[in-house]
Amino acid sequence: MILVIDDDGAIRSSLGLLLRHAGYEVRAVAMPHEAIEVVRNETPRLILMDMNFSLSTDGVEGLTLLRQVKIFCPDVPVILMTAWGSIPLAVEGMQAGAFDFITKPWQNPVLLQRIETALELTADKDTTNEDGFDRAGIVGESRSLQEIFKTIRRIAPTNAPVLITGESGTGKELVAEAIYRNSRRADKPFVKVNLGGVSQSLFESEMFGHRKGAFTDAVCDRVGRFEMADRGTIFLDELGELDMSCQTKMLRVLQEQTFEVLGDSRPRKVDVRVVCATNADLGELVRRKLFREDLFYRVNLITIHLPALRERREDIPLLVRHFADRLCRKNGLRRVDFTEGAMNYLLSLPYPGNIRELKNFVERTLLVCDKPMLDADDFRGQHQPIKVETTPSLGDRTLEEIERQTIENALRKYDYNLSQVAHILGISRQSLYRRIEKYGIEL
Repeated sequence: MILVIDDDGAIRSSLGLLLRHAGYEVRAVAMPHEAIEVVRNETPRLILMDMNFSLSTDGVEGLTLLRQVKIFCPDVPVILMTAWGSIPLAVEGMQAGAFDFITKPWQNPVLLQRIETALELTADKDTTNEDGFDRAGIVGESRSLQEIFKTIRRIAPTNAPVLITGESGTGKELVAEAIYRNSRRADKPFVKVNLGGVSQSLFESEMFGHRKGAFTDAVCDRVGRFEMADRGTIFLDELGELDMSCQTKMLRVLQEQTFEVLGDSRPRKVDVRVVCATNADLGELVRRKLFREDLFYRVNLITIHLPALRERREDIPLLVRHFADRLCRKNGLRRVDFTEGAMNYLLSLPYPGNIRELKNFVERTLLVCDKPMLDADDFRGQHQPIKVETTPSLGDRTLEEIERQTIENALRKYDYNLSQVAHILGISRQSLYRRIEKYGIEL
């Protein structure tokens, strides 16, 4: 049974018709005391409740009711209904234990999808069966990785938005791909967007597309990334790099599942499953007013945190063997092996660049050392730090040549860990991406 709580009779009637037509049993009540009476005696599968009642327009009564409902039904998902201008109130509701929120007026397919997702994620399902599970190339058998696989099996078949967190180089894109491959949308598009490389001025054109003539350089129509991903999955990497104005536009499309193409005022519907990733601490960015709190709650319904490589060292031998075998097959090289000393040396390193750093290190050593058996000294010889030119001599070089050389040196020294390179150079990741693109530097 789905319990609907709203003091507007028209809304109760329309929701009743919609939900019954979708196959759900519905109970609808108008006031908080009626809702409490229901949850005292029954346990709904889901509660759909308004935040404002006729006795209170500031949401206080709604928040009070939510907290009371959670006492009687702590495991029942609650979806809040609120006006667009009252999203901060919905955020308070999420903090108080609500599962999700939707703004009025809603679109029926969006609401039904949110309800289905909430019910699927809170159902008691057996997730131990691994038959047919696609790892998407993720290598490792550590306990932390097994827990991540378990989570992916549980959430992949749903439409729930997922936020993947972790340091740079931990494999967030592979986890996103595993979610996609094991989802019901696996036969639909999977569109990847690195938000750190999308400038503020091009954000709308890149994400939502434009019509010919929408601006000076718009010489032809362009399909945006969201439209490309329709009925599929969109992976938004480096979410923490998005500036505030773009965050507002992103929230709109994620909340309403509609967008407008530049140069065309007609709203277009889109059906996408959203998976985001970041190496930033979004909670800290919210506290510093650099990231919208409502967007934060919209994207992190489910969070998967990837441990740093130093936190799952037992996976290093498997990763080393995997990278070595793949490189040898790709380049037609004979298979190589590693002494115990070599493996112990690889296990001892800190890997600030995580799996990406290990991969580059192993491949670089294999290409330079033409031996069937590699020992610790072979790896030590390839692990010498490269000095970054912080105060280069000008000579006959231009400022751009010096800047390019400095960036290339820093990339090599820090094994192409872009976050670390940007920090060392004192610029943002977005600025670093623009310079890499400007100078045609290969990653």
